[in-house]
Amino acid sequence: MSGASVSINLTNHFLIAMPALEDVIFSKSVVYVCEHSARGALGLVINKPTDIKLATLFGQVDLPLNRSDISENPVFQGGPVQLERGFVLHESVFAGGNRPEQTSYASTLSIPGGLEMTTSKDVLEALSSGAGPRRVLVSLGYSAWGEGQLETELAENSWLTVGADHTLIFDTPVEQRYDKALALLGLQAWMISSQVGHA
Repeated sequence: MSGASVSINLTNHFLIAMPALEDVIFSKSVVYVCEHSARGALGLVINKPTDIKLATLFGQVDLPLNRSDISENPVFQGGPVQLERGFVLHESVFAGGNRPEQTSYASTLSIPGGLEMTTSKDVLEALSSGAGPRRVLVSLGYSAWGEGQLETELAENSWLTVGADHTLIFDTPVEQRYDKALALLGLQAWMISSQVGHA
């Protein structure tokens, strides 16, 4: 890694909450890290669904949703920041066989590893018309850490980290995502409950 200020880059990784992390939002959470730099980190919780379905959310912004494959998907609670704002995590527009003339959306963060996070309404309009990315996770709010904050939480054993598996984000049933994320490390929940405070 270049630069002495960032020793780790957890972009395109999962943060898996340790049992001692009892925060209302982050307890037993799996966070997908969209961006991690010397300035801080940004991510979306991928296993905390709200009771809002995508079809309902689209109705609230006056768009029909002509995608039966995702209309019943839940909207997720992505984190405690900007809860009124939508964040769409999706495959790169070049990945799922989309029309080649579709480049990107107006406000999109490209994440190394093939995913993108879009905050502009044009991605919703594309989905509304029956097009858009094939696989999506929509959240309200996001998770953020200031400079050095995530590194401090890692040092305090608040989180485990592992390279992200995109099938876990889009294809794994929500209630299985925490255990499946742990399984990426060869762990099960009972194995870490007694390890709090150990490296």
